[in-house]
Amino acid sequence: MTSHKSNLDARAVSEFLASRRSTRDFTKEKPVPQEILDQILTDALTAPSWSNTRPFKIAIATGEVRERISLEFLSRWDALARGRNGNWLAKLKLITSRYGLPTSNASSAKPYVDELKPRANRVGAELYSAIGVARGDRKQRDAQWAKNYEFFGAPTELFIFIHKSLDIWSASDAGLMIENLVLSAHAHGLGTCAQGAVVIWDDVVRKEFDVSNDYRLLTGLSIGYPTDAPINSFGAHRIDATEITLRVKEAPPVS
Repeated sequence: MTSHKSNLDARAVSEFLASRRSTRDFTKEKPVPQEILDQILTDALTAPSWSNTRPFKIAIATGEVRERISLEFLSRWDALARGRNGNWLAKLKLITSRYGLPTSNASSAKPYVDELKPRANRVGAELYSAIGVARGDRKQRDAQWAKNYEFFGAPTELFIFIHKSLDIWSASDAGLMIENLVLSAHAHGLGTCAQGAVVIWDDVVRKEFDVSNDYRLLTGLSIGYPTDAPINSFGAHRIDATEITLRVKEAPPVS
């Protein structure tokens, strides 16, 4: 019988997991070698899956395809930001033209519920503080957000689609796969950044890739070699395990 016991040191694994950071500044001129990307995708597919269905697809944008998608994203973001921050004429133009408004996953822009909002607020405040952007400086915040649509300079952008038929279980499977992918990339000296910001315009991606309507866009993922920019040393606060662990209900009193 084949043993599945790993020879990896548990402490080393824990340290490796803790060392991962989201990368927000890449070396665009240094592409990811195809053989390394192939290995990372192979590693991603060792993740468990619902009845081994693998209900996801990955669009890999590089070169001219990446550039076209990025340029259209930036154009739409500019229209959205101008309409959102401008006078009533700018807002009217946005509403009437609809150019820049979400074409998919509009619910991703909904406010966080009270239970989760403090965590999101904290990481936002700490990240912008780390790069010297003041809380009330909307122009600089918008400029930083726009970098999502440049994929932070990454030479490769992955778009992960999930099959609609399995609903949340497709997202669960994709999440397991993405984590394997991210960690394999980290082991190969690459950086990654999951990007929910790109999911609001999936028609831009569909124009470049043959994607069935049975699939919906879940997330983007920039991948490449990190620069030495200070933003890449930023580490989001990591909550304690006790914050997500449910307590056992107390037994009702015996009558």
